[in-house]
Amino acid sequence: MLLRPPGVYRPQADTWLLAKAIEQAALPSEARVLDIGAGTGALSVAAARAGAAEVTAVDVSRRAVLATWFNTAVRGLPVRVRRGDALDVAAGRRFDVILANPPYVPCERPDVPDAGPRRAWDAGLDGRAMVNRVTALAPLLLAPRGLILIVHSQLCGVDRTLHQLRGGGLKASVVARAIEPFGPVMRGRVDFLERAGLIEPGQRHEQLVVIRGDRTEPPA
Repeated sequence: MLLRPPGVYRPQADTWLLAKAIEQAALPSEARVLDIGAGTGALSVAAARAGAAEVTAVDVSRRAVLATWFNTAVRGLPVRVRRGDALDVAAGRRFDVILANPPYVPCERPDVPDAGPRRAWDAGLDGRAMVNRVTALAPLLLAPRGLILIVHSQLCGVDRTLHQLRGGGLKASVVARAIEPFGPVMRGRVDFLERAGLIEPGQRHEQLVVIRGDRTEPPA
């Protein structure tokens, strides 16, 4: 059970798909982990239970920070919780593992919200506003032989994510997939998604993917 205050992203299919990938990833011994957009802290819990020595969990939402702090502290897990933009908070540090379940739902506005619950899912016209930032900065934040696990919908462009990670020098591949029915947010946007050519007429499901990227060079 996880504390989830109103307005905090509810762990759902994408969360659990990524949590399973964490279990199967064989995290490096004594791994230092960055959890981007921690929400309730579900992925921080999964990483700590998978053997991480230290997890830094970051979210822009005060309520999410509180939820993550409570859900990890009550379990006695080695998680430090910070509020802010995760990629800014992490600047200048290196991590063995980066976990990201970023906002990835395409919306009719090109900008992203700076307040409210929509921050957890709205991600610009193509759904890649945060995904692009993560894939661009991950190679700079990963320690040698570190890895990133990122989950998003195939509507955002799986090949683009793979190309961006590989362009940053990482070995990248899809390690998990799941087909899920649209939730309330996606169902409310089917007209826009069809007009934008992101889904087929009548489509009411999406494929979720977990993509793994690895820095393969050994420590200097």
